[in-house]
Amino acid sequence: MIKNKKINLAETNIALMGSDLDHKCRSDKAQLEAQWKLAGKEAGVLVWRIENFKVVPVPKEQYGRFYEGDSYIVLHSFKSGNSLKHDIHFWLGEYTSTDEAGTAAYKTVELDDYLGGGPVEYREVQNFESNKFLSLFPNNAIFILKGGVESGFNKVKPEEYKPRLLWIHGDKHVRVNEVDLSAKSLNSGDVFLLDAGLTIYQFNGAQSSGLERTKGAALARAIDDERKGLPKVEVYTEGDADIPETFWKILGGKGAIAPPLPKTAPTKSEKVLFKLSDASGKLTFTQVGQGKLSKKSLDTNDAFILDLGFEIYVWIGLKASPNERKQAFGFATEYLAKNNRPPYTQVVKILEGGENEVFESSFDA
Repeated sequence: MIKNKKINLAETNIALMGSDLDHKCRSDKAQLEAQWKLAGKEAGVLVWRIENFKVVPVPKEQYGRFYEGDSYIVLHSFKSGNSLKHDIHFWLGEYTSTDEAGTAAYKTVELDDYLGGGPVEYREVQNFESNKFLSLFPNNAIFILKGGVESGFNKVKPEEYKPRLLWIHGDKHVRVNEVDLSAKSLNSGDVFLLDAGLTIYQFNGAQSSGLERTKGAALARAIDDERKGLPKVEVYTEGDADIPETFWKILGGKGAIAPPLPKTAPTKSEKVLFKLSDASGKLTFTQVGQGKLSKKSLDTNDAFILDLGFEIYVWIGLKASPNERKQAFGFATEYLAKNNRPPYTQVVKILEGGENEVFESSFDA
């Protein structure tokens, strides 16, 4: 089943405390969530999918494959000196439900709490994933498939496989999306795999990059290996005279190939710093700096939101109140919506002392 209603990303914040979703999620306290028992024990990656408000582990052989109708939580634990540090990403598919997205966000906070409040949190949106997220998976690539929870992880015999068209695109980091099974989905700038079960056709656009062609070949081999070498792989380049009629027939007929897709330029804007504080007894959100920013503006007793244009940082002071910690991420995503900013803008939450290079370099003094 494919969920064909796109999610409103403005509704994917975590400012939902006290809502029905909040109560459903709270039925599993962080210390009682069985899935967190192995979390953060050793270096590596763990992936969970949200199913009916529950956190369900993804089989390791499926890591890097995401359904566009679902939401996921990805934990990356890594060694730093003699200790482990953690990054938590929650990934939102284009057609995930608001409940699934909200549960993923809420459970991310819960996992953060379980790990002591130190992890860095990232909101990842389909087709706009961070390079940090993509680098967690083999060959710096992820596969985005149509469908959702109902698609499950059921294995299908190659001869019974329903044809699908996979779009391979990207520069240093490659994304693989399942697209409509039609010649209209093809373009000259990228690589496509037509997976027909026992035959895998690789179609290289005339202007596709060497990296995309290499990734396409690697994916074709991976599918072939998964099916124990039963499929045959055929590779063609746009303009080849020997592309078989079967290829075009599966795509609904031959058609004109679209030109390369334009690249999306990053959003640019002046840096702005906001403070979120309940020191007055009421939670207030106020601008405290713009343009040239001083790190002295940060206060360990409060939470701050730094807008860099292409990215939003949520900085939590070590002495910030529980309410400030809880509401800060939600305020950041609400801020995107209220200011007509691209809803896919990266939102990153960090704890004081865990700042990264990008955050540190954003201050002038």
